[in-house]
Amino acid sequence: MLESEATIRLFAFAASLLLLAGAEALWPRRAVVRDGRWFNNLALVVINTLLLRVAFPVVAVGWAMTLETRNWGLLQWTPMPGWLQVVTAVILLDLAIYWQHRVFHRIPWCWRLHRLHHSDVDFDMTTGLRFHPGEIMLSMLIKFAVILVLGAPAVAVLIFEIILSSSSLFEHANLRLPARLDRALRRVIVTPDMHRIHHSVYGKELNRNFGFNFSFWDRLFSSYQEQPQDGHLGMRIGLELFRDPNDQRLNRLILQPLRTDDSTPDTKPV
Repeated sequence: MLESEATIRLFAFAASLLLLAGAEALWPRRAVVRDGRWFNNLALVVINTLLLRVAFPVVAVGWAMTLETRNWGLLQWTPMPGWLQVVTAVILLDLAIYWQHRVFHRIPWCWRLHRLHHSDVDFDMTTGLRFHPGEIMLSMLIKFAVILVLGAPAVAVLIFEIILSSSSLFEHANLRLPARLDRALRRVIVTPDMHRIHHSVYGKELNRNFGFNFSFWDRLFSSYQEQPQDGHLGMRIGLELFRDPNDQRLNRLILQPLRTDDSTPDTKPV
């Protein structure tokens, strides 16, 4: 299975993309303007994928396999069954992503990279693909470090990578879930209604609901918000600093971290 990890990940990503595209068309939560958004967001994921392949000859799963052969990392040194190592690694990798996300909102130069994700003026599954190449590179380095410390099994890393890419599409989907289903799901996983709050123009909401996969981290670390102030249909998405249509052009998105942020507190974390 690990030998064909690239094929497995690509298949899982394509399946998630197609299923959620259909679900968004059938059960939309809000009226969403696509225009050039889809092109730019999809172009970013293509650029990021190519850059990762060039910059990191060994992907996260390959890195984990190398560490496994050398018996390196905390989980490798802990006497526990293999299946428990895998479950523990997936949970701890998700915890690391949660705290990485919070840190990216607090450190100014990290926020300059991450705010590209928040500058999307609408919210659908393609927003889950909209990350600056600099953030993607930094995130991969952090992931490598976490895998090194944990000694995460390669199978766990593969499972986590699949969950992460699929959940990023799902939690950003413009998808209307029945209220009871949403309440049930968000006890464990992040739902679109939960994560949409994180993309609000209000700074106080921008700094809530950081979770990517599991929702309980936000409750545990006091960053959870149940509903947006203006309601899901009335809330505004994005950052005030980047509402001009010209700011959404692909070349400006790539150069966005270089732009001086002299905005009001509502357009950046406070």
